[in-house]
Amino acid sequence: MAETGISEDQYRFICPVCLHLPNDPVTVPCGHSFCMLCINGCWDQEDQRGVYSCPQCRETFTPRPVLRRNYFIAEMLEKLKIEHQAAPPAGPGDVECDFCTGRKLKAVKSCLMCLASFCEDHLKPHLEVPGLKKHKLVKVSNQLQQKICSQHDKLIEIYCRTDQSCICYLCTMHEHKGHDTVPAVAERAQKQSELKVLERRFQQRLQEKEKKLQELKQAVNTIKHSAQAALEDSEKIFTELIRSIEKKRSEVTELIRAQEKAELSQTEELLENLEQEIADLKRRNTELEQLSQTEDHIHFLQSFQSLCVSSGSEASSSFSVHPQQSFDGVRKSLSDLKERLEQFKKEFSEIPAQSSTAAAGRIIACSWTKTRRQFLQSSTAAASRVISPSAPKTREDFLKCMYKTHMHPHRKIV
Repeated sequence: MAETGISEDQYRFICPVCLHLPNDPVTVPCGHSFCMLCINGCWDQEDQRGVYSCPQCRETFTPRPVLRRNYFIAEMLEKLKIEHQAAPPAGPGDVECDFCTGRKLKAVKSCLMCLASFCEDHLKPHLEVPGLKKHKLVKVSNQLQQKICSQHDKLIEIYCRTDQSCICYLCTMHEHKGHDTVPAVAERAQKQSELKVLERRFQQRLQEKEKKLQELKQAVNTIKHSAQAALEDSEKIFTELIRSIEKKRSEVTELIRAQEKAELSQTEELLENLEQEIADLKRRNTELEQLSQTEDHIHFLQSFQSLCVSSGSEASSSFSVHPQQSFDGVRKSLSDLKERLEQFKKEFSEIPAQSSTAAAGRIIACSWTKTRRQFLQSSTAAASRVISPSAPKTREDFLKCMYKTHMHPHRKIV
């Protein structure tokens, strides 16, 4: 039996005895070729007669011929085996050759006349045999049955415009008789032009959509960049504002402590003088009581005169202190600043109500200041007004001005 999967070219070299491709091919004197084992097996049975014959043409030989290897056939078979093994087998999704047995090879062409698909080896007759050359070869397809009319088993090659369906030529004589029919090729040409118009329309719509897509992507990037820039500016502004407020808080604290020190220093001096005066008055009062009780008239008169002179020449002190009013100026300035900050917070609370980053940016720009520099200048000036309405330029002027402004003006020391 012939070997499974033998191609047409390999079939010409099969051994007539085993009907397989020759293994170690040899040639007998008549020119036929066999497997060495096959021909030796036949001639071993003819050794008793002494006459040896060719199993294919029955030509006899005497004595037994010496067998020699046929290198031409061996090389040809080896080459055909390699080519056959190198041919790609049909994989998933590929169309298989209808004429391959055993190992199915991948089909390369389909014939509309034969309604079959062929690999490269089995396609050769369609390329060489004159009668088969007239067959119509098309791109390989696994839907050949769909190209055949189910009623007449004929090739579908006509288009019925009346019913808008593909038919065979026998259909035009029966079911579609009198209908507007044209060759499928002509209808394809017309539909192809309509398809191009439709394709251009879709291309135009596609370009418009892609343009819109690019615009939207650009808008997204713009929004992201704007938001990032706004965040960075906001962070810088608030950082510097907080730093400025912290600095002014430190300066105001230092001012209050300096004023407290000055106030305490003068008050403690007055306290010390007052305590000294009280001690002197107590001492004199004791002397006066002792003098009033003495019985020595001369001593009384002499001491009384000296005590009166001493009391009359002694300077008296009078002063007034208002501790509650010492820091009223600072508290009032801080209260004014607090009111301005409350107004600032009210304006700032309106920012989240806006619907876009640009609107929020406009709120910041309009409600606070026109520029970042102006904003910082205005915030610094507002904090400076806590210290002095005249906004002193140096730290020394600042402390002096603060002290002069908020030191109680009604305090007197006589």
